[in-house]
Amino acid sequence: MQDQPHRRTRWRRISFRSVLALVALYLLLLLPESPPPKPLGAGKQPFAWNRDQFWSVLELDFQNARSLDRKELTERMDASLQQLKKLTLTAQAAALPSDAPVFDQLETNFFHTAPMVAANPQRLPEFLELSARIRSIVKRQSELWSMTAPATRERLYRALYGTRAAVEEVMLQAPRAQLQPLIICDNEPSTAPSAVVRSVTLHSGDILASRGGAATSALIARGNDFPGNFSHIALAHVDEQTKSASVIEAHIECGVVTRSIEAYLEETKLRVMLLRLRSNLPALVADPMLPHKAASLALSNALKQHIAYDFAMDYTDPTNQFCSEVASSAYQPFGVKLWMGLSHLSTPGVTAWLSALGVRHFETQEPSDLEYDPQLCVVAEWRDPDTLFKDHVDNAVIDVMLESAERGENLDYNRWLLPLVRLAKAWSVLLNWFGKVGPIPEGMNATTALRVDRLTQHHAAIQARVMEKAEQFNTERGYMPPYWELLRLAREAAKNTKP
Repeated sequence: MQDQPHRRTRWRRISFRSVLALVALYLLLLLPESPPPKPLGAGKQPFAWNRDQFWSVLELDFQNARSLDRKELTERMDASLQQLKKLTLTAQAAALPSDAPVFDQLETNFFHTAPMVAANPQRLPEFLELSARIRSIVKRQSELWSMTAPATRERLYRALYGTRAAVEEVMLQAPRAQLQPLIICDNEPSTAPSAVVRSVTLHSGDILASRGGAATSALIARGNDFPGNFSHIALAHVDEQTKSASVIEAHIECGVVTRSIEAYLEETKLRVMLLRLRSNLPALVADPMLPHKAASLALSNALKQHIAYDFAMDYTDPTNQFCSEVASSAYQPFGVKLWMGLSHLSTPGVTAWLSALGVRHFETQEPSDLEYDPQLCVVAEWRDPDTLFKDHVDNAVIDVMLESAERGENLDYNRWLLPLVRLAKAWSVLLNWFGKVGPIPEGMNATTALRVDRLTQHHAAIQARVMEKAEQFNTERGYMPPYWELLRLAREAAKNTKP
C-alpha cells in the first residue's frame, strides 16, 4: 500500500516528461525550412491580349445575334463563314511569313463569326471544321518559321489558342446534345503499330496532352508566359504483337510509370489532345519506325528502373523526369528534339509561386507549349462537354489568384500543421524505400505539401463562389458567362475569400 503513492508519483513524472518530450519534438518540427531561393525568371515578355474592349463588343454581338430572326442571322452567318473559307484558301496558297496580314484577318473574322454561331448552334459543326482547318494551315506554314522569333510564338499562340478559345465560348452556349466531344484534325500517316482508341487510331510514339481537374493542373496550364489549356503529357506505346495500347507518364506521386490507355483515360481528364510527329521529318523519312522505337525506349526505362518525379523541371537532366520530359527524353536519342520553342516563365508572381512548389528552371518544357512545335501535327482533340465549363472556371480562378501573386501575395501555408506533415513525410520516405507510395510525394517536402494544400483549398473556395455567381448570371441573362465575365466573377469572389 505504501508503494501506491510512489507509483503514482513515478507515473506522473513519466507522463510529465513524455508530454514535455512531445512538446519539445513538436517545437523542433515546427522550425521552418530555409525559404526557396529567389527565382530568376526567363526574362521574356509575357503575352497579353489587351483586347478587353473587343471581348465586350463580341458579347454585345452575341446578344444582338440572339435577337435577330432566323433568316437574317442565317444570311449574316453564311456571308461570314464564306469569307472565312476564302481567307483559309489564301492562307494555304503559298508560303507566308508569320506576320502576313491574312492571319490577322482570319483571327478577327473568326472571332466575329463566333457570336453568330453561338446564337445558332446548328452551324457549330461547320465552325469546328473551320477551326481545325485554320489550325492545320498555321501549323503547316510554321514549318518554315523561326521558332526562336517572338513573333512566331505569338502568331502560333493567337491562332491555335485563340481559335480554341473562340470555339469553346460557342460550345458553352450550345445544348449538350449538339456538342461533339471529338474533333478530328490532321490524319497524319504513320507506320508505327496502332490501336483504335475512342474512335481514333492511336500509333505508338504518339503524344497525349491532357488537362487534369486539380488546382495544380490549372496552375501548370496557366502559369506560363503564354497561358494554355494543358497540364500533362503522356507518351503512347502500342505493342507490335498484341496491339495493346499503354502510356508512359510521370506522376507527382510516384514518378515515371506505365499503365494501360484505359486506365489513363479513366482518370479525370477535362480535355485530351493527340499529337503525332510529321511523317516528312528527315529523321522519320530515314526510319519510319522511329516513333515506336522512342516509345519502346521510354517503356523499357520505366519498367527496369525507378525514375523519380522532377519537381525542378530540369529538362536537360533525365535522371528525374517531369511529364514533358518523358516524351522529350525518349525522342532525344533518335535525333528528334521536341519543344523547338521552349517555354518561358517570366513574371515575378508566377515564378515565386512555382519556386515555392519546387520549380527551379523557368525556361523549360511546359505541356501546353508542345502544340506549337511545328514538328508535330494535331490529330484529334477530345473535350468532355460535362466538364468544359469547369475547365474555364478553374482557369479563371487560377488567373485571378496569379494576379494576386503579381501583387506580391505569397503562397503561404498553415505552419501549425508542419510537425504533423513532417511526420507524414518521414512515413512516406519509409514507404518509398519499399517501393510504395506515401501520403507525401517523393521529392516533395512537408512545407511544399502544405503549400499545395493551401492552394487547393483556396482555389476550391473561390471556385465554389464563381459557380454560384455563374448560375445567377445564366438565370439573369439567359446565357453562360464567357471567359472575361468569369474573370470578373472570380475577382469578386476572391475579395471575399481568405487564403
